[in-house]
Amino acid sequence: MVVDVISPYTVAVAQFDEAAERLGLSQSMRNVLRAPKRELIVNFPVRLDNGDVQMFTGYRVQHNINRGPAKGGIRFSPEVSLDEVRALAMWMTWKCAVVDIPFGGAKGGVICDPHQMSRGELERMSRRYATEISILMGPNSDIPAPDMNTNPQVMAWMMDTYSMHQGYSVPAAITGKPLAIGGSEGRLDATARGVQVVALAAMRHLDMSPESCSVVIQGFGNVGGITARLLHETGCKIVGLSDISGGIYNPQGIDVPMAMRFSREHGSLRGMPGTEPVTNRELLELPCDILIPAALENQLTKENADRVQARLVVEAANGPTTNEADRILNDNGVLIVPDILANAGGVTVSYFEWVQDLQHFFWSEKEINQRLETIMTRSFNAVLEKSINQETNLRMGAYLLAVSRVAEATELRGIYP
Repeated sequence: MVVDVISPYTVAVAQFDEAAERLGLSQSMRNVLRAPKRELIVNFPVRLDNGDVQMFTGYRVQHNINRGPAKGGIRFSPEVSLDEVRALAMWMTWKCAVVDIPFGGAKGGVICDPHQMSRGELERMSRRYATEISILMGPNSDIPAPDMNTNPQVMAWMMDTYSMHQGYSVPAAITGKPLAIGGSEGRLDATARGVQVVALAAMRHLDMSPESCSVVIQGFGNVGGITARLLHETGCKIVGLSDISGGIYNPQGIDVPMAMRFSREHGSLRGMPGTEPVTNRELLELPCDILIPAALENQLTKENADRVQARLVVEAANGPTTNEADRILNDNGVLIVPDILANAGGVTVSYFEWVQDLQHFFWSEKEINQRLETIMTRSFNAVLEKSINQETNLRMGAYLLAVSRVAEATELRGIYP
């Protein structure tokens, strides 16, 4: 992976500051919106299978809750840091606002390597972490969801843990759960489906047809892999894919269903027949019409942005483009659909799940997908209109829209006491 040594929180604050300047926000309002509302650091023991006890460190950050309960995923990774979680919580605030759903931004994480843990160890860690952050959690206060290296099973353990503390089931306390315990149809595909919707909208804006577009996708997990499948089904030619083991390339097009089967059977894309290997660094610079970073932060940097050949970048990952790379790509005429819009499909269907759990009334997958497409299309058009009216790019258009909505809610509510 291409990684700049730069704090994601530094990137997030710089993006906010530019939007605040353009909006002419008062210094007092900037002070309020720049700072996270709450930061919880927890250190907790977990008994391993061999009987030893290991200490883990976890975080839960609520950035802003003026528009509704805090909402945000939980990630398990050795790279989790407080700065990263702060940045992700801030981005969640803007993400919820840009698609106009009534949540504030939060994020959580535990420093660990879940791939080195047994199922039992993972369950005990998940439940203990849920217990530690339960002072913040709740369907009306803070609603976690899956993120990197967490999944519906982890959410099931956490929801059960929270419910045991309450003495009754509280499915609305967590989203991204299995269907059998209050999950929503369409949730697993939601982020990728949102990426597909805005990618197609951006293609229409640029007068590009899916059948004539070549696509490179960095990342082949839940978001990248499903995005590849959905765009393949709409007629796009997927020419490059990558996972943690590296990338594969075929300028004539990759058979995506075959790639998904190969990855399941072999544990990675490496060595897939009919493709040539490329590094993740090379993948980002391949000739293509559309580049979709769906992996980690800080992948497009000042070192490689000039070599990006795509006409359209759709940010399926959180924070994949540094501020310097953003300027270079914009100067080169590349249209960037920013992360706070492009990957908002996940939180949108999480909102649907929360609403269904509260009502104890569930919708069909067709209804979910239709509602998601309506919200994502409406949001893309609103961001595009804002960017055109303000003579700026889509990222700043999205920030102007989102920050103004959060600022309005903050102004209306005032300061207590």
